[in-house]
Amino acid sequence: MNAHTEQALFSKIKALAPEQVAEVEGFVEFLAAKSRKSAALDRLLSIAPALEAAGAPPMSDDEVSTLVAAEIKAARQERRAREQAEQQKLGSAQQTKP
Repeated sequence: MNAHTEQALFSKIKALAPEQVAEVEGFVEFLAAKSRKSAALDRLLSIAPALEAAGAPPMSDDEVSTLVAAEIKAARQERRAREQAEQQKLGSAQQTKP
Protein backbone atom coordinates (compact mmCIF):
# COMPACT_ATOMS: atom_id res chain seq x y z
CA MET A 1 0.00 0.00 0.00
CA ASN A 2 1.41 3.36 -0.92
CA ALA A 3 1.57 6.29 1.51
CA HIS A 4 -1.24 8.21 -0.21
CA THR A 5 -3.65 5.26 -0.04
CA GLU A 6 -2.66 4.60 3.55
CA GLN A 7 -3.26 8.22 4.56
CA ALA A 8 -6.61 8.37 2.73
CA LEU A 9 -7.78 5.20 4.47
CA PHE A 10 -6.58 6.45 7.85
CA SER A 11 -8.44 9.74 7.36
CA LYS A 12 -11.66 7.91 6.53
CA ILE A 13 -11.34 5.71 9.62
CA LYS A 14 -10.66 8.73 11.85
CA ALA A 15 -13.94 10.28 10.66
CA LEU A 16 -16.00 7.27 11.81
CA ALA A 17 -17.90 6.93 15.06
CA PRO A 18 -16.28 4.63 17.67
CA GLU A 19 -18.84 1.89 16.97
CA GLN A 20 -17.99 1.99 13.28
CA VAL A 21 -14.26 1.90 14.02
CA ALA A 22 -14.91 -1.25 16.06
CA GLU A 23 -16.72 -2.74 13.05
CA VAL A 24 -13.79 -1.86 10.78
CA GLU A 25 -11.40 -3.46 13.25
CA GLY A 26 -13.55 -6.60 13.39
CA PHE A 27 -13.63 -6.81 9.61
CA VAL A 28 -9.86 -6.37 9.36
CA GLU A 29 -9.41 -9.15 11.94
CA PHE A 30 -11.79 -11.34 9.93
CA LEU A 31 -9.75 -10.76 6.77
CA ALA A 32 -6.50 -11.52 8.60
CA ALA A 33 -7.94 -14.75 10.04
CA LYS A 34 -9.22 -15.74 6.61
CA SER A 35 -5.75 -15.18 5.17
CA ARG A 36 -4.10 -17.21 7.95
CA LYS A 37 -6.53 -20.09 7.44
CA SER A 38 -5.93 -20.06 3.70
CA ALA A 39 -2.16 -20.13 4.25
CA ALA A 40 -2.52 -23.01 6.74
CA LEU A 41 -4.59 -24.98 4.23
CA ASP A 42 -2.01 -24.34 1.52
CA ARG A 43 0.75 -25.61 3.84
CA LEU A 44 -1.28 -28.69 4.71
CA LEU A 45 -2.02 -29.45 1.08
CA SER A 46 1.65 -29.00 0.19
CA ILE A 47 2.68 -31.80 2.57
CA ALA A 48 -0.17 -34.17 1.66
CA PRO A 49 1.87 -35.98 -1.04
CA ALA A 50 4.73 -36.50 1.42
CA LEU A 51 2.35 -37.92 4.02
CA GLU A 52 0.87 -40.28 1.47
CA ALA A 53 4.33 -41.36 0.28
CA ALA A 54 5.35 -41.97 3.90
CA GLY A 55 2.41 -44.31 4.32
CA ALA A 56 0.48 -42.16 6.79
CA PRO A 57 -3.08 -43.41 6.94
CA PRO A 58 -5.80 -41.00 5.81
CA MET A 59 -7.97 -39.47 8.51
CA SER A 60 -11.30 -41.12 9.23
CA ASP A 61 -14.56 -39.19 8.94
CA ASP A 62 -14.80 -39.18 12.74
CA GLU A 63 -11.30 -37.68 13.07
CA VAL A 64 -12.13 -35.01 10.52
CA SER A 65 -15.44 -34.24 12.27
CA THR A 66 -13.67 -33.95 15.63
CA LEU A 67 -11.06 -31.58 14.22
CA VAL A 68 -13.66 -29.46 12.45
CA ALA A 69 -15.76 -29.24 15.63
CA ALA A 70 -12.68 -28.16 17.60
CA GLU A 71 -11.84 -25.48 15.01
CA ILE A 72 -15.40 -24.17 15.08
CA LYS A 73 -15.36 -24.04 18.88
CA ALA A 74 -12.02 -22.20 18.90
CA ALA A 75 -13.23 -19.71 16.27
CA ARG A 76 -16.38 -19.01 18.27
CA GLN A 77 -14.38 -18.47 21.46
CA GLU A 78 -12.04 -16.11 19.63
CA ARG A 79 -14.97 -14.17 18.20
CA ARG A 80 -16.67 -13.91 21.62
CA ALA A 81 -13.45 -12.67 23.22
CA ARG A 82 -13.00 -10.09 20.46
CA GLU A 83 -16.62 -8.92 20.81
CA GLN A 84 -16.25 -8.61 24.59
CA ALA A 85 -13.06 -6.59 24.15
CA GLU A 86 -14.82 -4.31 21.65
CA GLN A 87 -17.76 -3.83 24.02
CA GLN A 88 -15.39 -2.98 26.85
CA LYS A 89 -13.55 -0.54 24.62
CA LEU A 90 -16.82 1.11 23.57
CA GLY A 91 -17.98 1.24 27.20
CA SER A 92 -14.75 2.92 28.23
CA ALA A 93 -15.00 5.41 25.37
CA GLN A 94 -18.56 6.30 26.31
CA GLN A 95 -17.65 6.76 29.98
CA THR A 96 -14.87 9.21 29.11
CA LYS A 97 -17.16 11.43 27.01
CA PRO A 98 -18.34 14.60 28.82
